[in-house]
Amino acid sequence: MIIQRNWVTPLAAGAFLLSAVTGVLIFFHVDSGANKFVHEWLSWVLLVGVALHVVANLAGLKIHLASVRGRLLIGVFAAALLASFMQFGAFSDEPPFVQPIRSLSQAPLSTLALVAKISPEQLRENLSKAGFQPVSDQQSVSDLVGSDLKQQMHVLSAGK
Repeated sequence: MIIQRNWVTPLAAGAFLLSAVTGVLIFFHVDSGANKFVHEWLSWVLLVGVALHVVANLAGLKIHLASVRGRLLIGVFAAALLASFMQFGAFSDEPPFVQPIRSLSQAPLSTLALVAKISPEQLRENLSKAGFQPVSDQQSVSDLVGSDLKQQMHVLSAGK
C-alpha cells in the first residue's frame, strides 16, 4: 500500500482541527453534547493520521531532524511529555472551584445559612421549595444528595 500525501495530509489536518477545537472547549469548561466523547475517541484518528503523515513525509522529517533546531524542538516536547507524568502540587484533576463547593456541601445547614446570610429556617424552606427534604439544621448538602458535585451545586444554588 502506498501512502500518499494527497489524502494523508487532509486526514491529519481534519483530525487535528477536530481535536484542537474540542480540546479548547474542554479546557475552558464550555464543552457540551458529545464534545468530550468525540475528543477522546476521535483523537485516535489524529494519531493514525499523523503516523501516516510521518511515513508519507519521512524524507522531509529526516531533514528536519538533521538540524539542531529540529532536534531541539522535538527534545523540548519530549521533556514536556516526561514532566507531565510528574506530580506537582499546583496541578489537580479538578478545577479550583471544586474544593470550596465540596467544603460548603459538607457543612451543616446552619453553617451554610450563615454563609448565605439567611436564617436556617429560610434555607430549609428554599431547599424544600426546590424539592429537597431537609429534616435538621445539622444535615449537610452532602447528606441530602450524596457526593455528586453537580447535584451539590444544584442544591447550593437552590438554597440561596
